[in-house]
This record gives sequence, C-alpha cells and structure tokens, in this order.
Amino acid sequence: MTASTQKRIPAFLIFFLTISISACTLDLGAAAAPTLTPTVTPIPLAASVNGEGITVPEFEAELARYQQAQASLGNTVSLETATQTVLDNMINTLLLAQGAASNGYVADEAAVQSRIDALVAQLGVAQALSNWQSAHGYTDAGFRSELSREMAAAWMRDQIIVTVHQTAEQVHVKQILLYNAATAQQALDYLRAGWVFEDLAVQYESITKVELGWFPRGYLPEPAIEQAAFALQAGQFSDVIQTQAGYHILYVVERDPARTLSPDALITLQERAVQDWLTQKRNESTVLFAP
Repeated sequence: MTASTQKRIPAFLIFFLTISISACTLDLGAAAAPTLTPTVTPIPLAASVNGEGITVPEFEAELARYQQAQASLGNTVSLETATQTVLDNMINTLLLAQGAASNGYVADEAAVQSRIDALVAQLGVAQALSNWQSAHGYTDAGFRSELSREMAAAWMRDQIIVTVHQTAEQVHVKQILLYNAATAQQALDYLRAGWVFEDLAVQYESITKVELGWFPRGYLPEPAIEQAAFALQAGQFSDVIQTQAGYHILYVVERDPARTLSPDALITLQERAVQDWLTQKRNESTVLFAP
C-alpha cells in the first residue's frame, strides 16, 4: 500500500461515517417528533333524537324557509313560535323516518334519484328544480338528504294511517246550544217534563244548527261532548254540558256499531292516529336540545 493510498482511506471513512451518523440523527429526530392528528370540528346540533342529530345549519335553513312561507301568506309569527314549530316538525319527521328504518324501509340513493327525476318531469326541465332549490336555500346534497328523510317519514305515516278502519261505531246527535246556564237548565227541565226534543229546540235561538250529524269517537275537538254522546242510547238526552262554546244539551237520534266514516271523519282519525303515534314515540325516545 502506497503512502498516498494510506492518506485517502481515513478521509473516505470519515466521510462515510459522517453520512451515516447524519442519517441516524435525522431518523431519531423524525421518530422523536410528535405525530399531529388533525381534529374535525363537529357541526353544532340544534337537537338530537335517539342519537341522530339535527344540525344547526339544517335547522336555520328550515326556519328561514318557514318564515318566508308565513310572510308570503301575510302571517306574522314570532321568532319563538316559529322556532318551536320548526323544531317540532323536524323532530317529528326524524321520529317517523327512524320508525320507517326500524320497519325495514330506507330511501336509498336510487329511490331518491327516482323521486328527483319525477320532480324534474313535473317541472319540465332540470334547471327549474335547481332554481327552486337555490331560492329556498338548499344545496344539492342538503336537498337530497332532506328528501330521503321526508320519503321515509311519508312511508311510515302511510303505515300508521292504514290501521284506521273505514268503519267505526258512530252516533247521530242533535243539540240545543245556549248562552247561559239558567236558560240551559230551563230547557233541560222542559225535556224532563216531556217536551219532544226537536219541538223544544226550535223554541230557543241556538248558536249553531241543531243537527250535529253522525260522528265516531275521536272526531270532535271537544271531548266532553263526545263522551256524553256515546254514553247515551238512541232516544236519550244528556244533562247540560258546559264548553267554551256555551251550554249544550245533546240528543242521540240513533247509533250504528259499524257505520262507514265520512271523508272528513276518516282524515281526522288518520291524523289523530299519526299524532298519537308521535306522542308515544316521543315518550319512548331520547330527545336532547342544544343549550
């Protein structure tokens, strides 16, 4: 080995070791540096129903749509009332959609697209639907999401209303409706003395028509009237019943254990069935509101 070779070897080794040590230092530094995991800021919720949230942006957009609709009808609604109405409606829709899911129905992407295609066909062109979405504060994704939820809710609503039968026990009722208790008691005394109901009714200036017609349980807005009517047999009259409307004396003309419901009575009972279902589900559910 020559002298020049001996001089080059240490220099090469020093260079190699320097590179190796530098690489190790970089590796150690990389290992020592903490790994930063980006955190996703959750979207604030206006409410949650059984763990499923209604986001603040969703709620605010729906509130704006509701206020716009009321203003176009010339209605003045306070912010508090509007807020409660919109939140209740959104919670009810979510409960119905959850009920649909628990019964095996989900409005998937294909079903939603089919519904959108039908809407476009009704409007004539796709741009018309796009313009409507923009005018009502919808993004395309937001519109699809809400449409999916509304489709599921509508399916569940249909399952509830089909449980209402087309026939029901009904009573045919007439009434005498008066302004004050003393006059009503006088009329009742006449009936007890043997007056014919129809003859007596025309002697008094009643607030409404004597004829109430046929109705089933759950149809009248005043439970006291309904309860009294179904407690009577055909040909019997009631005691004086006080309501906000006045003082009533009822007379049952006839009863039918299975009479076909009128269209109005059927719709009323269907709506009541949905409301009863929602009341029960609310009682069974965990509904949380934002502080």
